[in-house]
Amino acid sequence: MAFGDGREKVCVFINIDLTAVGSWAEGNNVNYASYQELAAHPRVYYEMIEAHVDQVNKDLVGEPLMAGAQVHRFLVLHKELDANDGELTRTQKVRRSFIAERYEPLIEALYDGSTTKHVQTEVTFEDGRKGVIEADVEIRDMTVYPARGEGVREAAE
Repeated sequence: MAFGDGREKVCVFINIDLTAVGSWAEGNNVNYASYQELAAHPRVYYEMIEAHVDQVNKDLVGEPLMAGAQVHRFLVLHKELDANDGELTRTQKVRRSFIAERYEPLIEALYDGSTTKHVQTEVTFEDGRKGVIEADVEIRDMTVYPARGEGVREAAE
């Protein structure tokens, strides 16, 4: 989910696909016991997600009208977005306003320069029970590539 409307830069939440990233993890000897562990694993951040976000930025700079939409900062959400938690519709569409409200501290952290943010999120299990997931979510700065005629600038500037 991307944020940037009315802001100086684009920042994103990334939700990993457990099956795809789990397959990558198995092929790269990354051990994990849960979605939360896999989403927070340093190798997932560095070798997989950051590399893909960097490629998106490189691709965007090649399109003059899209160069300004490069991702400056990102985080990998500590839990999978779920319709049972009100984050998705039953047809798997993101409820943007609900997410913006629920994860407001994470959005603020994307824009205030934080490198980590501790979060507590209420979840609803398939059997209807409720619980809380806590995590320290890492926030990464990305290289923003110059449009023609500009120098490279870092997102942290």
